[in-house]
Amino acid sequence: MSFFIFDEHTDPSTPEKIRNILISTSSFNNREIEVAMDLVRENLEKGSLASGYFFLLARVESGQMAGFTCFGPIPCTLHSYDLYWIAVHRDFQGMGLGRLLYLETEIKVKKQNGEKIYAETSGRKDYMPARQFYRDLGFTETCKLEDFYAPGDDKIIYQKNL
Repeated sequence: MSFFIFDEHTDPSTPEKIRNILISTSSFNNREIEVAMDLVRENLEKGSLASGYFFLLARVESGQMAGFTCFGPIPCTLHSYDLYWIAVHRDFQGMGLGRLLYLETEIKVKKQNGEKIYAETSGRKDYMPARQFYRDLGFTETCKLEDFYAPGDDKIIYQKNL
């Protein structure tokens, strides 16, 4: 399946669909998933502009949500954005959807006059594919905060200039 439809509109069913995507990846713990739920609920309550959380949803023709990104402007900066989340349901991994989602997100950030995108991830060994994903997209590692999440679990921050 290679045809994906991109949509920016969240609705009351979006949080559960995002939860299902995150659970399917087996990459995120319960607390991380709850943080994502908080962001999508805030988006639903306040809207993208007021909340600062923009979502890009990828669906297949049947309507099933296949992946998503969440991004937004970093407060107190002029043109910097955070890529808070990017995830693809395990049934759609390996099809290039993560790359497509990111590239569509980058277009949205540029339309909002964004000039830099930051992404952070864990330094644990099981996050090596995520770090490689960012490098493959042209991000550079700009910071490593040792033992940030837990002993032996560094926070690694990547940056891409648009």
